[in-house]
Amino acid sequence: MKAIQAGLLGAGTVGSGVFNVLKRNQEEIRRRAGRGIEITMVADLDTARARALVGAEVQVVSDARAVIANPEIDIVVELIGGYGIARQLVMEAIEAGKHVVTANKALLAVHGTEIFAAAHRRGVMVAFEAAVAGGIPIIKALREGLTANNIEWIAGIINGTTNFILSEMRDKGLDFDVALKEAQRLGYAEADPTFDIEGVDAAHKATIMSAIAFGVPVQFDKAYVEGITRLGAQDIRYAEQLGYRIKLLGITKRTASGIELRVHPALVPAKRLIANVEGAMNAVMVQGDAVGTTLYYGKGAGSEPTASAVIADLVDITRLHTADAAHRVPHLAFQPDAMSDAKVLPMSEVVTSYYLRLRVADQPGVLAKVTGLLAAAGISVDALLQREAGEGEKQTDLIILTHSVREGTMNDVLAQIQALPTVLAPITRIRKEELA
Repeated sequence: MKAIQAGLLGAGTVGSGVFNVLKRNQEEIRRRAGRGIEITMVADLDTARARALVGAEVQVVSDARAVIANPEIDIVVELIGGYGIARQLVMEAIEAGKHVVTANKALLAVHGTEIFAAAHRRGVMVAFEAAVAGGIPIIKALREGLTANNIEWIAGIINGTTNFILSEMRDKGLDFDVALKEAQRLGYAEADPTFDIEGVDAAHKATIMSAIAFGVPVQFDKAYVEGITRLGAQDIRYAEQLGYRIKLLGITKRTASGIELRVHPALVPAKRLIANVEGAMNAVMVQGDAVGTTLYYGKGAGSEPTASAVIADLVDITRLHTADAAHRVPHLAFQPDAMSDAKVLPMSEVVTSYYLRLRVADQPGVLAKVTGLLAAAGISVDALLQREAGEGEKQTDLIILTHSVREGTMNDVLAQIQALPTVLAPITRIRKEELA
């Protein structure tokens, strides 16, 4: 059978990985797919770089629309990134009747509803395994492997840059700014790391997983997003003393009131496997009612790990290329006419527990006033740690772990505590997730 032909938009880090892995493992891939998969056309503004990658046998152009217009191309692989031209090209490829493979989590998190509707209308596939957690096959696990389950919650370390920074802060006692510079020096963080350290990248990925897990539209605009820039080295140390580690988690959870969709730092018990994921690695925990807890671990970025996911999508499309569109796996796991309109909860309605660090005056009665305000709001204390003030010091740190409470209630009581004259600095609040 004739090989299926793919066109590659973008010959950068991931694009080069896709071409090299596909070429290196072509025989194994052909045996699995049932026919060959060939990249016969590449579009990149840097045509010299692209030609050096693919050689003389592959057509190289600077105009991505030339790939879309080529009637011989069956699949368009979009590896440009971003919301702008990438969206236009993906929509044009769909309208031209091409299947699409993309690693673009930002595009799908913001415009996924529009893109999937267009693909359904045209009877083509949009595959995006590489958009979440690099080489970890979490999309396939959620869409197919766990299809018998009611997914209860997902919690993931889905940004390697922030996990590397937090690992450096814990292992070496570094402050955030120092750890960030080290991440940039080693190439784990971009020159402008905003999307990573402010949690936006993780929120894009959590949004996609939430849609697949619960059969809801992609709704990035409703996600709560908080990064790691305000974490201090002392918080890492105190968490360790209390038996926890701090990780930036992407969390989505089904509750009786609606769906939680949030990204923020969280204390995780050190005994949990996910708490021991270090460096730039990724891991995702999924809780299903039938299967229980499952954990998916691996490289969340990089040329060939991400290429692994892209090529898996190419194989899936190749297998299903001639199948009736109605018999394919739906883009978001649920049939388009069976999607849920469950609301995404505002953060004020989320119920979780907390780590609080207060810088307080070292004098009698301070602890009683703080715990009294918590008690009056119905918030019970799970654990307490008070550092002894050094000789001559007149202030100290008070660390409190609470039981579960609605975030809006916690916001109100924190405002009252902050107003106490004996509380000398802004209160640090980090949510706590037991992941049991």
